[in-house]
Amino acid sequence: MERREVLRLSAAAGAAGALTLGRVSFAEAAPADGQGGGGPAEQTRTVRGHLPAGAPDFVYLPVDVPRGVREIAVAYRYDRPPAPEGTAGNACDIGIFDERGTELGGAGFRGWSGGARSTFFLRADDATPGYLPGPINAGTWHIALGPYTVAPQGLDYEVTLTLRHGPQGRTPAPVHPPERARGRGRAWYRGDSHLHSVHSDGKRTPAQIAALARAAGLDFLTTTEHNTTSGHRAWDGLWGADLLILTGEEVTTRNGHVVAMGTDPGVFIDWRYRARDNAFGRFARAIRRAGGLVIPAHPHATCVGCNWKFGLNEADAVEVWNGPYGPDDEITLAEWDNTLAAHVRGGGAWLPAVGHSDAHRDPDVVGLPQTVVLADDLSRRALQDGIRAGRVWIAESAALDLSFTVTGPRGEHAGIGERLALPGTAAVTASLTVSGAPGCTVSFVTDQGPRHSAPLPPSGDGTVTWPTTPDNAAYIRAEVRHPPSTAGLPGPMAAMTNPIFLGRW
Repeated sequence: MERREVLRLSAAAGAAGALTLGRVSFAEAAPADGQGGGGPAEQTRTVRGHLPAGAPDFVYLPVDVPRGVREIAVAYRYDRPPAPEGTAGNACDIGIFDERGTELGGAGFRGWSGGARSTFFLRADDATPGYLPGPINAGTWHIALGPYTVAPQGLDYEVTLTLRHGPQGRTPAPVHPPERARGRGRAWYRGDSHLHSVHSDGKRTPAQIAALARAAGLDFLTTTEHNTTSGHRAWDGLWGADLLILTGEEVTTRNGHVVAMGTDPGVFIDWRYRARDNAFGRFARAIRRAGGLVIPAHPHATCVGCNWKFGLNEADAVEVWNGPYGPDDEITLAEWDNTLAAHVRGGGAWLPAVGHSDAHRDPDVVGLPQTVVLADDLSRRALQDGIRAGRVWIAESAALDLSFTVTGPRGEHAGIGERLALPGTAAVTASLTVSGAPGCTVSFVTDQGPRHSAPLPPSGDGTVTWPTTPDNAAYIRAEVRHPPSTAGLPGPMAAMTNPIFLGRW
């Protein structure tokens, strides 16, 4: 490939920079009758090329698919030369778009596996996890390569395409999870809404995840594969009266990831843009139109492309705790707490905090952490309403329970996500009751920072109170932490609440 080809941008590819390669044609060898007679049963082409460092985000390989194809199979590989210390080596994702095209947000998406697998196939009746079964229609399809990082030496790739001819099978009607489970009426429900299976880069099957969710004491989970909806149809028989399964997606861009929680089954949200493209608002609205919540994931994670660059104006909540609690979560927590102070100052909407496991494989723990939501019932809409309202706390496991209230001098009271509207000088008392947190310390945090801390009894069960006034604390939230593991730093989180706001502002 000539360098001038690498620099040729394709406007049809959407907002992000993209390159369209030369066309691969199978038409001249297609069976004459479109059903496999008079021609080969299988045809294969191999394309090789080179991408320099600084290649566009997406490279499209057009493929002319003739009539009579029952299956498309793709294999790819790329070199991994040693990279200088401190420089990322080669990593290249792959997916496919059908004859409807590669337009950003268009209808042509047929699957994405990122870098999780080197081969995939599609037929009307079946497809590799990450890909959508459906008709193999004649027209120009596109293999999509995503050179995520490219070593200074560049990236040599090879893509092998095989078309298999014959009658197409029948595409099975997808079976999607129901939107409601039996539940317990208005209650606190525990869930994990950031999970990965074999339908993206996870190693567990949906059946294994459902079993682990039940073992973790969860009431609901959300399937959120990277940049694909293929997992939406993979949970048949795994839900029940005790477990609600919501559908969603982890929209994985080059400038951060966002959990689309509880989108309508089968609705795909595009990811092919960066913050510089000013496209995220459009797709945040698409998430909401599909009935989902917009939740930036692990905003300060250290992996390439994981750091959240789109701002929080479009968010419905933010994932402040992702997997085992670590330094990046501490940074996100501090950033989120600053948004609470901004809410107090401006009086606009505030952004609730949630926590998810982001579990992919053993030993990742499903339900570490888990979001605990006060909802009117165990349904998609009720859970989302509870999260939007901030009626949420986060726990490291179902073994830990808590209740948090602030009461006024005449019995006035407010719970998590609510406001206690009293004069600034009114005497109020914050009270946190905890069970299942041995060795932990409780802290009450306000707009001034941590204001009161006390250890729990050795059993881990107890109540901690703190008197204050609305003039002294614009809001109060509670943290339960383990002892510090590093001198001078706070201990890992065991549980935390969203705030209770004070005052009449």
